[in-house]
Amino acid sequence: MNRLTSERRAQILAALCEGASVNATARQTGVSKVTILKLLADIGPVCLDYQRATLVNLPCKRVQCDEIWSFVGCKERNVPRDEKGCGRGDAWIWVAVDADTKLVPCWHIGARDADAAALFMEDLASRLAHRIQLTTDGHRAYLSAVEGVFGWNQIDYAMLVKVYGPAIDGTTRYSPPQLTGIDKQRVMGLPDVEHVSTSFVERQNLTMRMNIRRLTRLTNGHSKKLENHGHAIALHYMYYNFCRKHETLTKANGGVHTTPTMAAGVADHVWKLSEVVDLLAAAK
Repeated sequence: MNRLTSERRAQILAALCEGASVNATARQTGVSKVTILKLLADIGPVCLDYQRATLVNLPCKRVQCDEIWSFVGCKERNVPRDEKGCGRGDAWIWVAVDADTKLVPCWHIGARDADAAALFMEDLASRLAHRIQLTTDGHRAYLSAVEGVFGWNQIDYAMLVKVYGPAIDGTTRYSPPQLTGIDKQRVMGLPDVEHVSTSFVERQNLTMRMNIRRLTRLTNGHSKKLENHGHAIALHYMYYNFCRKHETLTKANGGVHTTPTMAAGVADHVWKLSEVVDLLAAAK
């Protein structure tokens, strides 16, 4: 990998960030799979550390949270008994999105339980500059996590619970049941009912699945190692937050290309992937 130029590394990262698999990236760039995985393993921790250090004191006002399912190696039900707890199986990604700037201030990879919810909320709280309105789905683990981290009535918090009807015949395997209603439940504080929504974070879920090949459903492009899974997600959010120009932000800014970090006042320009490569060089 030491023989790769910065331009070559940026080309590889661009392919990975646009949803190409490792094998497809190898075919497109002529770089070996081993070299690509080595680059991913090097750049992932750099992206994670940079965002942890930079995405603090954020001016977020309305935050939406959700959990996205993924798996490493195999699905949870197929993990051999002697490999339970060794990094294989279901890996839920907890994600927070600022509804105004579309910034993703933090994420967490783990189980879908109360412990993971608490760690995720602690990370989120550490990045905020002031009180926010928070919306989550109806997952009960959020209740104790939000109160335990923020304190009672120290946040305007509501749950949006979707009510589904019976599944449509013949579509039970790949399609969700029909949505029959939405219940907005105030949990604490004084959340603005008009802004109790999870639409932005759910749209972000689609962006994640489209741009991280490891998360694409019904394929064999899943992660084989939990560490590489984490590196891919850290790289994705570095690209999403700093490099990717968002259409909704651009329209709201009078046609000027804008990224979430620019909208949040964290960055002053649209990053290029070559600048992410420069972070790797500076870290060595």
